[in-house]
Amino acid sequence: MELGSVLNFGLELMSGLFMVLVSAVVLTLIYFYIADVTQTKQAIRRNYPIVGRFRYLFEKQGEFFRQYFFAMDREEMPFNRAERSWVYRASKNIDRTIAFGSTRNLSVPGSILFLNCAFPTLKEDAVPPGAVTIGPYCAKPYKTVSIFHISGMSYGAISKPAIKALGKGAAAAGCWLNTGEGGVSPYHLESGCDLVYQIGTAKYGVCDGSGHLSDQKLKEVADLEAVKMFEIKLAQGAKPGKGGILPARKVTEEVAAIRGISVGKASISPNGHPDIRSASDLLDMIQRIRSVTGKPVGFKTVLGNIEWLQQLFDEIENRGIQSAPDFFTLDSADGGSGAAPQPLMDDVGLPLTESLPVLTNLLRERGLNERIKVIASGKLITPSKVAWALAVGADFVVSARGFMFSLGCIQAMQCNRDTCPTGITTHNPRLQQGLDPADKAARVANYHKYIVYGVGLIAHSCGVKEPRLLRRSHVRVVTENGRTVDLDEFYRSDR
Repeated sequence: MELGSVLNFGLELMSGLFMVLVSAVVLTLIYFYIADVTQTKQAIRRNYPIVGRFRYLFEKQGEFFRQYFFAMDREEMPFNRAERSWVYRASKNIDRTIAFGSTRNLSVPGSILFLNCAFPTLKEDAVPPGAVTIGPYCAKPYKTVSIFHISGMSYGAISKPAIKALGKGAAAAGCWLNTGEGGVSPYHLESGCDLVYQIGTAKYGVCDGSGHLSDQKLKEVADLEAVKMFEIKLAQGAKPGKGGILPARKVTEEVAAIRGISVGKASISPNGHPDIRSASDLLDMIQRIRSVTGKPVGFKTVLGNIEWLQQLFDEIENRGIQSAPDFFTLDSADGGSGAAPQPLMDDVGLPLTESLPVLTNLLRERGLNERIKVIASGKLITPSKVAWALAVGADFVVSARGFMFSLGCIQAMQCNRDTCPTGITTHNPRLQQGLDPADKAARVANYHKYIVYGVGLIAHSCGVKEPRLLRRSHVRVVTENGRTVDLDEFYRSDR
């Protein structure tokens, strides 16, 4: 065939393909036009067919692009770019220094400022955090030196590779991993890290089949060497007063088997424990689990009404110090990696900045601050916030979303939809393939390392030898008039 004929044939073929493509586009637009003007659910599409669809496209894509192109470093919620960037750099073990001054506005009321001393701690005088024992009255107390740990994230809410990465990272870092209310999976156990087994209102994994706690299943879990403590979840920051929510699309066969529920059916936990309706009931449950397992037992909640705390402490005083919870995990109203109704996520419960000092003050007043260890939770993802919690009186800090960022979370806000683009909160195999457990485990360990290192920097600047020696006298808070006051003054009830 001559060259000219070949060229003519090629041009005719391309022309034909172009016409097919144009016809397909035209037919598609006609279809969308007819579909838009005849539907009655969306007024924008009905009034502005085809063009109106872009509104929904831009609204959806805005979730992803806002943080990159439009939001300033310190203005985005729930975590701003400066916070996320620090976590990413720490996790990757790259340069965490900045230049030319902070982008943080130091005049905003509520801002925390640490007081450096004239004679900071020298490197040779610094010491690592000391070991803390939880559950001294237990048959098997738990001892740890780490000040920072991984908060509750259930298998099901997050993916298999995410659990594996968190577990291996926790083992390397020497911190614990809270299982969340979804029970313990094989992926938790294979990592070799210490586990805190969370018992939610549905009692997944330790339920007798009729909604009640099973002593036999409790014993089976307690026999696992990796499980060091048990945490009764009364409430969590994402949804105070509402039980756990796992959408039906995330209830796979394996998740269902571990939880003891039906495949493909939404997992909705009760709002509260049917067998815990008072402070007395709570102490009864704590003692029951502690007796069966021999291990430390505490509880997690968000503070709202605090009158029940006085009743709890009165009951402890009547029963004796050994009856007290071994720890109290205090979540913040601004916590929340899990699916939750927006009214609860936005408007219920006290933030940690108010509830943590209330709790630690009450514990000191009642002489229980040594007996009951306080674990602070809720948006504490940077060294300064962890240091603040320790100064206010927490013994430990836990984080879920901080460690999610270390896994690569981009704050896409897709946690409840099984469409997480980074593979952390989805069971979609295609999306999970981007999350390599070995690589991300190293990032989890790095993040933990530099949190502890950063808290140490602050502590040494304040003149103390290790982070747990930070006190309220080392911190001041910016008030409404722009002046600062010390923490005790700021938290005084008569201000």
